[in-house]
Amino acid sequence: MYKSAGTLLAALVLLVMSAQVWGDERIPALSASQADWVADQIFQNECNRQLSCLTSWNVGEDFPSLGIGHFIWYRQGQQERFVESFPDLLGYYVARGVDLPEWIAGLPGWASPWPDRDAFLADIDSPRMQALRVFLNETRGIQAEFIVRRMARSLSALMAASDQPDVIADKFYRVANSEVPHGMYALIDYVNFKGEGTAVSERYQGQGWGLLQVLETMSATVDDGKVLEQFAGAAQQVLARRIANAPTERGEERWRRGWTNRTLTYVP
Repeated sequence: MYKSAGTLLAALVLLVMSAQVWGDERIPALSASQADWVADQIFQNECNRQLSCLTSWNVGEDFPSLGIGHFIWYRQGQQERFVESFPDLLGYYVARGVDLPEWIAGLPGWASPWPDRDAFLADIDSPRMQALRVFLNETRGIQAEFIVRRMARSLSALMAASDQPDVIADKFYRVANSEVPHGMYALIDYVNFKGEGTAVSERYQGQGWGLLQVLETMSATVDDGKVLEQFAGAAQQVLARRIANAPTERGEERWRRGWTNRTLTYVP
């Protein structure tokens, strides 16, 4: 059986407070209320807490985004620059003993079944899509676990991809321990939002926009002790650079205000 939305808190708390998950005493544990706040912030950021947003396909994109983390889902054989995450989430459901919706479980390679956005929108109110939104809503706890685990695994990848791994680790830990739980929320949300920044495919004009690039930008600025303000500012610089470097046809300028507002939530 899957966890209901009502048990989201319990699932996330057990995860974020477990030393075995982090494997690192330098990452702070969160209280029950702090963990609940982090999970709710992510749902707010991605979906404004609206159930209809759990199955989305944004204008200008060639793929749907599903769940509280807007996990990307590609068609079979589709190649894009962004890291796909929905099949990994499906695998995590299975590993946690959750039965997938029958129609998804039967898809070849767990690939997205819609050829384009029009087909997706034509299917948006079908019984299977309504059932999918119910499933995604009632398993928000599992999705929160998946998001937190991604952040927990990210530091080793960030260090491996950096020319200054010790500097990156220092910034990572400083953010994590800043004004708990805000620092942890900033790291968890940004990794879910724009990725680790280690995938070579996630580049415009050779420059990435993930957590690695944000921490690198932080390291290049004067440290005034205001860690979360520096993290939010670095995130804004990295995202502004992405918009400037993006292909014109993607029209990413339309996302600037929303992205900036999201980074502002990292500062208490």
